[in-house]
Amino acid sequence: MQRRNRNHYNPVNEDCYGVERVIVSRFFFHSHSRVTRDSYAGHMRCDLHVHSIHSGMCEVPGLNRICRESYNDPAEVYAVLRQRGMDLVTLTDHDSIDGAEPLRRFRRFFLSEEVTCRMPSGTQAHVGVYDISERQHIEIQRRRNDLPALLAYLGEQRLFFSVNHLFSGLTGRRADEDFDWFESMFPAYETRNGHMMSGHNHSAEAVARRLGKAEVGGSDAHALASAGSAYTEVSGARTKAEFLRGLRGGCGIAGGEHGGYTKLTRDVFDIAGSMMRHKRWTTLLLPLAPAIPIYTLAVMLHEFGFARRWSALADRRERGRPQPTRARERRQRFRFVEALAWR
Repeated sequence: MQRRNRNHYNPVNEDCYGVERVIVSRFFFHSHSRVTRDSYAGHMRCDLHVHSIHSGMCEVPGLNRICRESYNDPAEVYAVLRQRGMDLVTLTDHDSIDGAEPLRRFRRFFLSEEVTCRMPSGTQAHVGVYDISERQHIEIQRRRNDLPALLAYLGEQRLFFSVNHLFSGLTGRRADEDFDWFESMFPAYETRNGHMMSGHNHSAEAVARRLGKAEVGGSDAHALASAGSAYTEVSGARTKAEFLRGLRGGCGIAGGEHGGYTKLTRDVFDIAGSMMRHKRWTTLLLPLAPAIPIYTLAVMLHEFGFARRWSALADRRERGRPQPTRARERRQRFRFVEALAWR
C-alpha cells in the first residue's frame, strides 16, 4: 500500500494532530488537551467490514432459504485477521451481534454491526456502526426502519457510523434524495471496500474528500479468503481507544485491495462449498456450479453500471453547488461540532 504523505490534505481534519482534532475531540471525547505529531509513533489497522455466520441468509432468490450470507466462524475470523496484520478486530454482521460472544475475551476486539436501514425514500442502505454495546444494538435495531430516529439516536449516543458501498446496487434501487441524507447527516463514507471495483472505491473517495467526510475501509469479506484484504489505518494510534479516537476524528486512512471478478467468483464458490458441507443434501445442486462464474459476471456488470450512473450524478450535484473556501469550511465545522457538544 502506498503510504499517505504526512502533508496530505485531509478535508475532515486539515491537521489530524492539530487544533481541529481538538475541536472534534471535544464533541466525541470531552478532551481538551492538544495532541502533537510527536506524541505517537506507528499505526494500527482494523478491517471495519467483515462478516460471520451470524449475518443471516443470503438474498439471492431461490437460495435465500438454504444458503447463508457467510459461513465464517467468528473465532476463525479473529485468528485470520490477526494473522494478516490487523491490530484490532471487529465483526459487522447484518443486524446482529451474536458473533461477538466468543470474542469478548480478546482485548483487541470491539463490537460493531452493519445496520440495514430504510431510507425515507423507501430504499435501503447499509450503515456501519462501530464500537457499540449490547443495549445500543437493541436500540439501533428498534429504529433502523426510521432513519431520522436512528440518526438522532446515533448522535445522542455519540456513535461513529458510515454509509457502506456508497455507489453499489447490492441493497437495491437508489433515490436521488438518499444522497441528500448521506451528505448532510453521515460523518463517514466507506471509501475502500474489498469487494467493490476500483472505480467504485475511487468515486466514493473523491466524493468523501470533497464533502469533508471521514473515510473507512474494510474487506466486506463473506469468505475467510478475503478477510483483511482491505482495512482502515490510523497513524499514531497505540491502543484501541486511540484508534477509535482517530477514527472519529477523521484520521482514518482506507487501504488494501479493491474487488474484482476473480475475487468475487472465488468467494462465491467458497460460500457454496460451505453450504454443501453444512447441508449435505444441497450437494444435489452441484451440477449448477458452472453457472457461478456467469452469475458473478452479471453481478459485476450490474455494479459497474450502477456505480457509473450514481457517481456521475454525485459529480453533477457537486458542480452545481458553490464551493466554500477552506477557512469557511473550518468555521462551519467548528460551529456544527460546538453546537452538538453543547446540546
